[in-house]
Amino acid sequence: MSAQSEKITFPGATGENLAARLDTPSGPPRAYALFAHCFTCTKDIFAASRIAAGLTEHGIAVLRFDFTGLGASEGEFANTNFSSNVGDLVAAADYMRDNLEAPAIVIGHSLGGAAVLAAAGRMPEAKAVCTVGAPADPAHVAHHFQDSREEIEAKGEAEVLLVGRPFRIQKQFLEDIAAQKLESNIAELKKALLVFHSPVDQTVGIENAAAIYQAAKHPKSFVSLDDADHLLSKRADAAYVADVIAAWAARYVEAGTGVAEAPALSAPQGTVVVQETGEGKFANAISVSGVHALRADEPVTYGGNDSGPTPYDYLLAALGSCKAMTMRMYSERKGIPLERATVSLSHSKIHAEDCAECETEKGKVDDIQIEIDIAGDMDEATRRRIAEIADMCPVHKTLHSEVHIESRLKA
Repeated sequence: MSAQSEKITFPGATGENLAARLDTPSGPPRAYALFAHCFTCTKDIFAASRIAAGLTEHGIAVLRFDFTGLGASEGEFANTNFSSNVGDLVAAADYMRDNLEAPAIVIGHSLGGAAVLAAAGRMPEAKAVCTVGAPADPAHVAHHFQDSREEIEAKGEAEVLLVGRPFRIQKQFLEDIAAQKLESNIAELKKALLVFHSPVDQTVGIENAAAIYQAAKHPKSFVSLDDADHLLSKRADAAYVADVIAAWAARYVEAGTGVAEAPALSAPQGTVVVQETGEGKFANAISVSGVHALRADEPVTYGGNDSGPTPYDYLLAALGSCKAMTMRMYSERKGIPLERATVSLSHSKIHAEDCAECETEKGKVDDIQIEIDIAGDMDEATRRRIAEIADMCPVHKTLHSEVHIESRLKA
């Protein structure tokens, strides 16, 4: 089952309906994240959509939305400012708390990063804050319309061209960004902070990342985005940001996801340990000798999340791999040029009366169908002999022999 994305709306800070998109992983989310886009951008900009897609692959649900007056959201952009963006972010967090789960991670790109730094203190459940190419001072965006500043000051507003599109900027916007003092917000954040920035960012200089980092208290981290551009237009850069956020945030948000946190599994040598993960009804973590980590689940049709193979899938995998290994060992011992052995298996329950070779006469019996494909330069008789050898594999013999199973309750 793949990740899903759905459109939703919620009321913003001033009452207009804001257009949002909720990206969710295939199984129950490990955590919820809230994403704020860059100045005059929308929720569907590459950076936002790609980071959200990357986070869902790590089990993190992401809500991204258009600020008032942008994208598909209602309202007039000219009437908005940095403070209204902060208000919209808080409204988004409130919506998530009431309808989904409060965001444990808050991410902001460019001016959205500055808004996140200002808003995060009003999101008590948020434990991890991330900025990507964010300015240390919201007034930084004024350079985009510096040529129109005198007109804005004199007439109260002016139409400016931003990213190839006309926007109306009012004097109150300039006054609002000039009044913002992010340094105190950052210093009083009391949340883990991760700062992403590219040293070659031509829109927001790297010195902004230094200022944010310097103002913040620990725990804080900085990650250089090397040659990435401001908008993270290369898919690999956005994917990298998502991967790092997921790994970094796990330290801070796992315990607050509402999912029972199971202790790390480490089975002793020669032992398999299976333990419920708490993610859905049937998901289980499996440790094999403390070396191999696996996962088991049931399909959605049976009430599971389809986050791993079923127990019968593992049974077939054990039987099939044992047969393939047995054929390989026999061929090497006999000097047979076996190129590749492929074993296909399926399992079902059939009525005993439909089975001519079964000893049981009533009820249902397990039916395992196996097809063996043998590739290599050999005659048909040799191929048949190798297929017969497959039935001599240890797991096959175990399934056909008397098996003693003893279960005991741990004290």
